[in-house]
Amino acid sequence: MVRKKRTDGSSEGGEGSGSREAAPASGGGRGGGGYQQGRGGGGGGQQQGGRGRGRGYGQPQQQQYGGPREGQPPQQQQYSGPRGGQPPPQQQQQHSGPRGGQPPQQQQYGGPREGQPPQQQHQQYGGPRGGPPSRSGGRGGASSSAGLPQRQPVPELHQATLPTYQAVSSQPTPSEVGPTQTPDPPAPVQEFEQLSIEQGAPSQAIQPIPSSSKACKFPLRPGKGQVGKRCMVKANHFFAELPDKDLHQYDVTITPEVTSRGVNRAVMKQLVDLYRETHLGKRLPAYDGRKSLYTAGPLPFVSKEFRILLQDEEEGAGGQRREREFKIVIKLAARADLHHLGMFLQGKQADAPQEALQVLDIVLRELPTSKPRFTPVGRSFYSPDIGRKQSLGDGLESWRGFYQSIRPTQMGLSLNIDMSSTAFIEALPVTEFVCELLNRDIRSRPLSDADRVKIKKALRGVKVEVTHRGNMRRKYRISGLTAVATRELTFPVDERNTQKSVVEYFYETYGFRIQHMQLPCLQVGNSNRPNYLPMEVCKIVEGQRYSKRLNERQITALLKVTCQRPQEREKDILRTVGLNDYAKDPYAKEFGIKISASLASVEARILPPPWLKYHDSGREGTCLPQVGQWNMMNKKMINGGTVSNWICVNFSRQVPDNLARTFCQELAQMCHTSGMAFNPEPVLPPVSARPEQVEKVLKTRYHDAMAKLPKGTEIDLLIVILPDNNGSLYGDLKRICETELGIVSQCCLTKHVFKMSKQYMANVALKINVKVGGRNTVLVDALSRRIPLVSDRPTIIFGADVTHPHPGEDSSPSIAAVVASQDWPEITKYAGLVCAQAHRQELIQDLFKEWKDPQKGVVTGGMIKELLIAFRKSTGHKPLRIIFYRDGVSEGQFYQVLLYELDAIRKACASLEAGYQPPVTFVVVQKRHHTRLFAHNHNDRNSVDRSGNILPGTVVDSKICHPTEFDFYLCSHAGIQGTSRPAHYHVLWDENNFSADGLQSLTNNLCYTYARCTRSVSIVPPAYYAHLAAFRARFYMEPETSDSGSMASGSMARGGGMGGRNTRAPNVNAAVRPLPPLKDNVKRVMFYC
Repeated sequence: MVRKKRTDGSSEGGEGSGSREAAPASGGGRGGGGYQQGRGGGGGGQQQGGRGRGRGYGQPQQQQYGGPREGQPPQQQQYSGPRGGQPPPQQQQQHSGPRGGQPPQQQQYGGPREGQPPQQQHQQYGGPRGGPPSRSGGRGGASSSAGLPQRQPVPELHQATLPTYQAVSSQPTPSEVGPTQTPDPPAPVQEFEQLSIEQGAPSQAIQPIPSSSKACKFPLRPGKGQVGKRCMVKANHFFAELPDKDLHQYDVTITPEVTSRGVNRAVMKQLVDLYRETHLGKRLPAYDGRKSLYTAGPLPFVSKEFRILLQDEEEGAGGQRREREFKIVIKLAARADLHHLGMFLQGKQADAPQEALQVLDIVLRELPTSKPRFTPVGRSFYSPDIGRKQSLGDGLESWRGFYQSIRPTQMGLSLNIDMSSTAFIEALPVTEFVCELLNRDIRSRPLSDADRVKIKKALRGVKVEVTHRGNMRRKYRISGLTAVATRELTFPVDERNTQKSVVEYFYETYGFRIQHMQLPCLQVGNSNRPNYLPMEVCKIVEGQRYSKRLNERQITALLKVTCQRPQEREKDILRTVGLNDYAKDPYAKEFGIKISASLASVEARILPPPWLKYHDSGREGTCLPQVGQWNMMNKKMINGGTVSNWICVNFSRQVPDNLARTFCQELAQMCHTSGMAFNPEPVLPPVSARPEQVEKVLKTRYHDAMAKLPKGTEIDLLIVILPDNNGSLYGDLKRICETELGIVSQCCLTKHVFKMSKQYMANVALKINVKVGGRNTVLVDALSRRIPLVSDRPTIIFGADVTHPHPGEDSSPSIAAVVASQDWPEITKYAGLVCAQAHRQELIQDLFKEWKDPQKGVVTGGMIKELLIAFRKSTGHKPLRIIFYRDGVSEGQFYQVLLYELDAIRKACASLEAGYQPPVTFVVVQKRHHTRLFAHNHNDRNSVDRSGNILPGTVVDSKICHPTEFDFYLCSHAGIQGTSRPAHYHVLWDENNFSADGLQSLTNNLCYTYARCTRSVSIVPPAYYAHLAAFRARFYMEPETSDSGSMASGSMARGGGMGGRNTRAPNVNAAVRPLPPLKDNVKRVMFYC
């Protein structure tokens, strides 16, 4: 059975076997990423031409950023601070702002380099360091792209420069690079405009936003990275030789028109079988199942009409198969141009010729699509004959399959092949399916209303065949259930409305006695003329994918199936390529496509891990992670938060009061040991409560505790003990705490309370610390100002993500989340904002908002503006550079997302201050792809981690990457189980002129700053945090806006399930109920951790 065509960003079931990272086993069991579904994606986009200079902000200066341009004398410039811990010259310089009430000095950052006298105080930062200005590369800002081919010079637009802002903080002295206490924040500034702005900060080229995707060119690759230890890895990409055939496209019109691709394909197969040798000139065409037919060379006509008789797969009355006649018109439409595809692969043409790539994809899909028992889903093919079927429970089973997609890469065309699994409905008699679904014998007691709703949801749209008519297995699609039991069901048999019971009809017509009269009938056909079929005469047709939400048990079972060690996965991929036998594929042969049988060998580099800084009062003040992990032994958090006032509520009946008390004392002790100031005594003793009274209990306890505290004091933390299976309790609790009471909470499951393991307590302490505003660790390079294009001037790093409801939910809104760093130079604290938007809308609607206020006139706001102001308040600086990591965008949406969201960022900046346009780098982060990297030698202990995966820090920016654009694969984490999935980073806009090394090292180093565990994580933390915040916000929706169907336990309740990504054309103006706003003290901290 063939599925409907899915959109470009389609996600496939529960597939993907990315290794999961160890998030702490706390927080009500909420684990990390959940990045699960595989994503297909069309070919690449366009690339960036030369970078011109656009308008900056403020008055023009005589000074360029980063040193003189070619042929100009160097100006009076300032270097970016001492390297290698050199002390700065003046005593008056301080770390992180004036301390103890001292006024900020009139001093820019940076002290002299070795042997240089201090410069005059009016100079700016970012002067030349040992050489001409270039993309700053590795450590210390020295360019690491020396010797690489430089971009072609481009004519420059008028040079605009930015005003310098007054540096509130200055270069730290070596003693201050340690874990100083967080300085007092500057007095809150209501408006951005009140910043003092000094003259002289140089500008990067602020480029005008393209007006359309046609004008938009993505940045070219700025040379390849050089940092790191070189090694070879294998990728699941197979070289595909570009055919030299003359491809022709024909339009196909089939009448009568049918919506089923399966029927269309059957019609076309019949036509090819009958006329290939004659009318089709011996050509074997490839057909997309809709309106297009492709041939290698012309057909012997421009337009021709055919007539075909097709026998129905369903038998009619008397065992006869119905024959239908179809008229097919095939008409020449165009010639598909492979020449331009060749030019694109060689980097001589900007646009990927999508049509040519699509043709090749269709050709290679023809054979598996036509195989019996193969079900195409998106870009994957599933079959019960590939591997073993595994039961997932509730009438579902997992099928194995493979994903296949042709991609343009630096090595030419490549066929990306990966293993995948997804859920199918078991081909059971319907009565058996219902027993499995309800997990009981349905004869024992009548169905409840909840049972009926569950059955109806599970069976709606499912195809069944009848079994009571011998060989005549007629097929129907279920539209619903009858409201009454079979024994009470009647229907009119003539015009006089004479009623006959279904039971009588089946006995008289078919001699069939209905056994389960207490069950409802299945309603099939359309609702105007419904047909009734007793459940016991129907069997579910094989090969129907289950696309609704899976419950947690099913997800766990599916993950077990998909979780394969790298070596096994590699063998399965090679076995699949062997079975597909492209050399003998008649379609590949016809079109001249040759596919290599071996995995691509790719040059990679292993980036070094960054040094991490902890507090000097611990025995270990610094730490160098080993193979992507470390621990908190002998270390104290660099900035321990304070918890003076806290309370505990216990919702678990299994946990007695004395155990709850002991657990809280142990947790408080661990927080203290880890470096926090944690009061060992709660404001009130722990209280036990029933889950159904969550709202009443939380509010009463909160107000009782507040009444005991002095006025103006807040409750810092709520500790909650939850039952292991807590349904919607976790979500209700988070909604009440974060949107009503304004209090951060830490949930702990009953099983962990009983175990009380030190490792668990240490992980929970990490989470509590960031929730109350502390910092766990900081990059040493951030404190010593050695991160290129981040340390030299105030930089804000954003992360953004949109999570969509599961395909089964037609009315739930999508949820967008944006987080932004709130500290500089440390860049570890991120404040987060969330908003609901139209169902399946991928563009973030609330980045910038403008509305008319009757009193104030035009008012502006939005998430970007709010986070920029928050950065200014918390650091005393306004951001002079923006790095924006955007998660979850498929290739087909690159242009759309960039044009809309970059415009919103620009408008938000301009609304704060005229001419304020900090340079932006916009990077898409993708996890839902099918590229996997394997060690060249699985037995070499030096090239794999304990799980057999490639080492953390492995980066690839050649061969399997885009022919010309700036993208790379980075595996930043150590695998735990399964095969690691590298993250794919694609730069869509870059006004900061990052070098390959600069962006790759920054991204890898940031992966070591994730707050919830002492491991490097698989995607850059700001993107990860945005994902967590969006996931959290699902719990804020009113229950009725989330038609989540059968309630599942834990995170699946209240619509928090595995949101798919296949966005439909959104109705942007559809009214969406806004989320309840976060309380101010909650959104300032990392509440989502």
